[in-house]
Amino acid sequence: MILKILEEKRSITVNELTELLDISESTARRDITALDSAGKLVKVFGGAVLADNVFLASEPTVAQKAEINKEEKIRIARYAASLILPQDFIYLDAGTTTGYMIDYIKETNVTFVTNAVAHAQKLASGGMKVILIGGTLKSSTEAVVGASAVLMLKDYHFTKGFFGTNGVSKTAEFTTPDAGEALVKKTAVGQCKKAYMLCDHSKFHTVSSVTFASFKDVSVLTDQAADEFSDAADIVLCK
Repeated sequence: MILKILEEKRSITVNELTELLDISESTARRDITALDSAGKLVKVFGGAVLADNVFLASEPTVAQKAEINKEEKIRIARYAASLILPQDFIYLDAGTTTGYMIDYIKETNVTFVTNAVAHAQKLASGGMKVILIGGTLKSSTEAVVGASAVLMLKDYHFTKGFFGTNGVSKTAEFTTPDAGEALVKKTAVGQCKKAYMLCDHSKFHTVSSVTFASFKDVSVLTDQAADEFSDAADIVLCK
């Protein structure tokens, strides 16, 4: 039953288990420990998350992702937006969490480069200076990908970049399902003086097809403590 709940929620706290399953806290902790020892889940402070072998071969659309963990994404997005300073030259990756950032950006003396058509439209309507990179439009994520996008990005040098990811694991690090989009992300990360990965807790211990960044490349902005990654990553908890 615990594993079934984890498949749906991707993470669970001891308190949530006691309420959902009508069991004692000691029983919940004992069961989590047993499942962790069996490699079925990963025990973390206060609960458990899915094991690293959860593999995502497909990718939901922007519309499907928009409402998933929306409160957590907004919390991360609000914090990320506060990091933008006057005269910054920003790369804003496609994605729902990076998209939520736009509502909280207060600085106007900033230039944005993005591969997301919807982000570019929203930034421009808000009076921001924005550059939309050219290439092939991927319909499911509404992101521009391809060789033209990569070549254009190599000419830029960003003060900060904000990125989304489909999965985070100790073995595969930051992953996404599409090789074309992975190359755009990887290139943009490499052009940033400081890069931030925006990922809510559901992305941890999940692996997609292609790695595009490593822990040494970015700072992770997330909504829940991820102690099991603390030795590998610079993690900022967004409150």
